[in-house]
Amino acid sequence: MWNEEKERSASRRVYLKQQKRRRYLVFCLQWLLLFLLLALWELLGRWGVLDSFVVSSPSRVWRTLLNVASNHLPTHIGVTVYETLVGFSLGVLIGLTLAIGLWWSPFLSRLFEPYLVVLNSLPKIALGPVIIIIAGAGTRAIIVMALAISLIVTVMEMLSGFLHTDEDLIKMARTFGASRRQIFRHIVFPANLHTLFNSLKINIGLSLVGVIAGEFLVSKAGLGYLIVYGGQVFQMDLVMTGVLILALVAALMYQAVRLAQWLCTRFISHDRG
Repeated sequence: MWNEEKERSASRRVYLKQQKRRRYLVFCLQWLLLFLLLALWELLGRWGVLDSFVVSSPSRVWRTLLNVASNHLPTHIGVTVYETLVGFSLGVLIGLTLAIGLWWSPFLSRLFEPYLVVLNSLPKIALGPVIIIIAGAGTRAIIVMALAISLIVTVMEMLSGFLHTDEDLIKMARTFGASRRQIFRHIVFPANLHTLFNSLKINIGLSLVGVIAGEFLVSKAGLGYLIVYGGQVFQMDLVMTGVLILALVAALMYQAVRLAQWLCTRFISHDRG
């Protein structure tokens, strides 16, 4: 018995080491791939295969970044991040509330299901002029645009998760006299934490898309404004610099959501332990 326990413990240590080594290998290969893509981009531009005026190059982007870094670049990044976080937070809170309400009332869920499908399929950018007229030409319109893009996705993702919670657990709770509120609090919502964080990962990107779309239409600051301005004055280096900064911001926000998920999982595991 003791030998079997030792063998299982040793096998587990070997497995954990292999997993750690694999994660490290993937991490190194990801950075190597990024370096190779940047090097290829630079070389193709220098050899004339790519038109550096149109697609720029890493060296030209770096020089442009150094030039704009002292010209209100942190302000532009801060404006975009602020608008994204506000739109993202509102989308999650309102969307989660609506999903809970629709789960609570099966009648309302069936009533509004086709409208949710249509709204989810509707290109929200088409509502841009209407949003600008209603919310005004400014930050508020941009936040509303981000909210419009992320809201319906949150409602549909969370509602689908709520409706597909294990029916056997819910029936067992009902036989013991649990109320609908207790069922939601102790069974439905905990079972859909993974769905919630998957929705957050999707919505942080969608909120950023909504903000950039709004900044394209009406803005005086932000990364979208920089990109539009660069295109208007034919400074394609500025356009590519804005796009790459935008990609970096999106990656950092996504990683922040992943970190929140990891912390939440650790907290729940520790609390149950």
